[in-house]
Amino acid sequence: MTNAQTEDVVEDLTSDSLIVSWAAPGVAQLTINRPERRNALNIEVKELVARAVEELGANASVRVIVITGASGAFVAGTDVAEMEHLTPVEHTLRVTDRMFSTLRACPKPLIAAVEGFALGGGCELALCCDIIIASERARFGQPEILLGVIPGAGGTQRLLRAVGRYQAMRLLLTGKHVFAEEAHAMGLVSEVAPEGKALEQAAEMASLIATMPALAVSAIKEVVRAGADVPLDTALLLERKAFQILFDSQDQKEGMRAFLEKRPPEYHGR
Repeated sequence: MTNAQTEDVVEDLTSDSLIVSWAAPGVAQLTINRPERRNALNIEVKELVARAVEELGANASVRVIVITGASGAFVAGTDVAEMEHLTPVEHTLRVTDRMFSTLRACPKPLIAAVEGFALGGGCELALCCDIIIASERARFGQPEILLGVIPGAGGTQRLLRAVGRYQAMRLLLTGKHVFAEEAHAMGLVSEVAPEGKALEQAAEMASLIATMPALAVSAIKEVVRAGADVPLDTALLLERKAFQILFDSQDQKEGMRAFLEKRPPEYHGR
């Protein structure tokens, strides 16, 4: 795909509610743009994000995807006004969890840049990402219990796997929020950034990852994702096979040769 074609893809994916741009070479940025609702997720936005992640994930020019929200908020939750009257059948027919399943299946590294609220569906969106960079005043929580329901897009299961049973149950059963520093101590956040700097710090990390050998990046994501919920012996076998396969790549030969020759490597994703 040429640069012009890639720019056309980015432009085609952009709308009033979702801005798609380049944060850096190889780094695509999705900005959820509903500031009047603190970027709450309605069905339209979820469909836009799902479509963008599918297309960018399949685009060889895209190495990393950063997801953030406009106007000082990440995502304050799912749009309750829209959700209130949905029936179980409508949830099924409208595939209201498609965005989350698409994010979880994305082959490219996903980085959430969180300012302000990441609550309910916003917290679940962040939990779908591989790395979470949060500003000091960012707030995380799963307050669904306060609305008479429970998280429905991975909140109970992914939060459990991220922070453990006792911290997950504390948040799930009370609906309480935690600020970034506490979330970081719990293992929910990768790094804490100064207020207003989460996107900048996320873009820097994304740019660094974009310089890494693409086949190794892909293998790491695949093995970590597949190995998380299988017995350790099976996960170690998956890791070993992926490790061995990479020895058939040009990037492996270039990386080791560059190390021995004490020069920067030049990776080409082959």
